Amino acid sequence: MIRPIKSIRLPALLLALCLLAGCAGSPARPASGSARYQVALVAKSTKTDFWKAVFVGAEAAATEYNLDLTITGPETEEDYETQNEMIAEAVENGAQALVFSAIDFDANAPAIEAAAGQGVEIVVIDSAVNSENVATYIGTDNYSAGKMAAEAALEGVPGTLRVGIVNYDINSANGQDRERGAVDTFEQSGRSEIVATIHTLAEANSARLDTLAMLREHPEINVLLAFNEPTSVGAAQAVQETHLANALFMVAFDSNPVTIDALQDGAVDAMVIQNTYEMGYFGVQSAYRLLSGQGGSVEKNVATATRVVNRDNLFALDSQKVLFPVS
Repeated sequence: MIRPIKSIRLPALLLALCLLAGCAGSPARPASGSARYQVALVAKSTKTDFWKAVFVGAEAAATEYNLDLTITGPETEEDYETQNEMIAEAVENGAQALVFSAIDFDANAPAIEAAAGQGVEIVVIDSAVNSENVATYIGTDNYSAGKMAAEAALEGVPGTLRVGIVNYDINSANGQDRERGAVDTFEQSGRSEIVATIHTLAEANSARLDTLAMLREHPEINVLLAFNEPTSVGAAQAVQETHLANALFMVAFDSNPVTIDALQDGAVDAMVIQNTYEMGYFGVQSAYRLLSGQGGSVEKNVATATRVVNRDNLFALDSQKVLFPVS
């Protein structure tokens, strides 16, 4: 059964503050009284801080470009079936452009192809989908982000690195690209060994339990990498629970109060932070440009900024901006 779409609207004051913080210049708007363009954002989830920051950027662009924007997402980051239902319903409800992040590179493709076949413009953010009909991809260079995570560990740990990797859905393109970037960097270093790799649910408690099992089975691990917000939260909790903060170097992804606190306490040593606000803003901006005849200005690939935050630069203004993009 098709589930009803639930729209998320963020406070007007927050949006105004985001606009004052500085975005693109004022665009040409539809003539007074004309219908607004209909844009649907279908995310991987609506629960995490990562996606909440994306939504702030998306809503800011929708306000600036006078768009009618709906935001939906499944309960968990494994539920590609519900994502596909949401895509179909968005098209049925009149969406002219779709801003989308794929849970499953291949399994989400038929729904995207069907939407494109109905004339819907396709903008992908964060995680790619296996479709030739994507007008633009906007997000982190995930291979490079994985390299950054490995480089942070190599800089922080002398001698031999014995690495444990905590990743999420094996069919999610961004997580696999991050893992590949990290593994290639470790292999090129000549002083690293990948001891264990797990693929867990993108949910904190599942990641915690699976990380605990990995650490107990492989006590030799002295470097731990986790590749998105929920897995980073769970892995950090596992490090705290096993009192291994002084015995291993952990690199997390994305901003969450749990991992920020763990960075200060020592359970996490570095965080790879993506610019989630930019993903949402530029995703919706690109949808507007495609719909308004400005498709020539839309680049095929747009890499958003990525930054490593550690205890040395935690309180720097630039770090605080990316750690707390919706505050």
